[in-house]
Amino acid sequence: MSYELQAHTADVAVEATGETLGDAFAAAADGMAAAQCDDIPDAGERFSVSVTAERVEAALLEYLDELILERDLRSQLPVDNEATVSELDGEWTVDATARGVPLAQMTAREIKAVTYSEMAVEETGAGWRVYVVFDV
Repeated sequence: MSYELQAHTADVAVEATGETLGDAFAAAADGMAAAQCDDIPDAGERFSVSVTAERVEAALLEYLDELILERDLRSQLPVDNEATVSELDGEWTVDATARGVPLAQMTAREIKAVTYSEMAVEETGAGWRVYVVFDV
């Protein structure tokens, strides 16, 4: 599982890969965290999130939006993300955990929102690839 920050006009993009779809979603979340700060302290407790959507792309957007909401409500940056993605009867569910690092312990840049712009979720020969653009 890995991610790479991509140059993008006035925004930031993350290309993430993983052996499973959950790994790719978690790598995208780790990329989102990396786009917000350079150094991540070891502090923080794990918390859980769960979202459901009618399309896989919507599930990715809802998952990352939920992490931004958790950041804003808890004043903690979600890092060390782990996710499982499942599909049942046309509904996609993301069950995930993250370690919430207190924002007071770091210098962080703000990501305002996740966008559908250029979003891609695709299965590859090596697993899964996710591409997502964030509004900064």
